[in-house]
Amino acid sequence: MALSDLPIFSALKLKMQWHQTRQTILAENVANAETPGYLGRDLNAFRFADVLDNQSTASVTTVATNPTHFSVGNTETDGFGPRRMGAFEITPEGNAVVLEDEMMKVASNQMDYQTAASLYSRSLRLLRTALGRTS
Repeated sequence: MALSDLPIFSALKLKMQWHQTRQTILAENVANAETPGYLGRDLNAFRFADVLDNQSTASVTTVATNPTHFSVGNTETDGFGPRRMGAFEITPEGNAVVLEDEMMKVASNQMDYQTAASLYSRSLRLLRTALGRTS
């Protein structure tokens, strides 16, 4: 298993993808601020609790077929394997786009993305250091 497959890293990657998707939607809102009848859109708030609810809660048991061997069971029935993540829900935001509000959301979204990316890279670096790998 790669370090990036750990649940915390998966959650941070999903959070960064959410911010990328939101940035695209906010940019569309800004681009269409002067379009008559355009309704601004935004994403539902990202919640780490929702991501954790989608994590597998299967327990690992071992079956000894030989005193020197062990098994973790069948990956299809034990719940291990790929999990499907739902797409982000886009919701209408209101009757019109207020450019100042959209620009504030863009700036806030960018800062939140940079925070998640920084947490991701620093956590990877910390794990590499703990494993004795400096590269």
